[in-house]
Amino acid sequence: MGQLHRGTRGCVIVDYGMGNLWSVASAIRYLGHTPQISNKPQDLQTASHVILPGVGSFRLAIESLNERGLADGIRDFVDKGNGFLLGICLGLQLLAAASPEDGQTAGFGYFPHAVERFSFPPTSDLPIPHVGYNSVSFSHQTGIFSDLQQGSYFYFVHSYRLAPALTNLNTGLTHYGETFVAAIDNGQVAGTQFHPEKSQTNGLRLLKNFLHRR
Repeated sequence: MGQLHRGTRGCVIVDYGMGNLWSVASAIRYLGHTPQISNKPQDLQTASHVILPGVGSFRLAIESLNERGLADGIRDFVDKGNGFLLGICLGLQLLAAASPEDGQTAGFGYFPHAVERFSFPPTSDLPIPHVGYNSVSFSHQTGIFSDLQQGSYFYFVHSYRLAPALTNLNTGLTHYGETFVAAIDNGQVAGTQFHPEKSQTNGLRLLKNFLHRR
């Protein structure tokens, strides 16, 4: 990752055909910003904040990002220190090393965690996907987690998740049959398994923290 170029040059929401674009854009507008929804790699290079949303298959998402040149655009954005990146839901998983969903597929590798499907014993009555509000405990209430209370609730919809790993990164953990990574923040690159754009006050606070990074 490169030296960060400080300043605000705008927020770009990456459009690769699999994201919850309009809900994310609406939340950003509510916070007083004007996001650009774009499927053009060159638009990422002039942004200060990039959001990678996602709903659906990990493999298909990576294929779509590669076909559109957006995967290389995201790597260039991070490597050159152009600004800050936030992955949401599948977007978080894409930032990890790999996923077995629809066949083992490499991700961006910014986080060392494994992506795995929820696996509960036959006696469990917990449904998959995990849908609804759940609480998140933060290792540090700093970065994108600033001004959020321990145990704050956020909205989830997912069948795959990041397993905990030995790391000094700032993380938020949730328990749903098993403990998993609900959010992670390394400063330049961050992600949430939950949907902040659907998580009311807590989600808006987290998005505001991200957009105010300099």
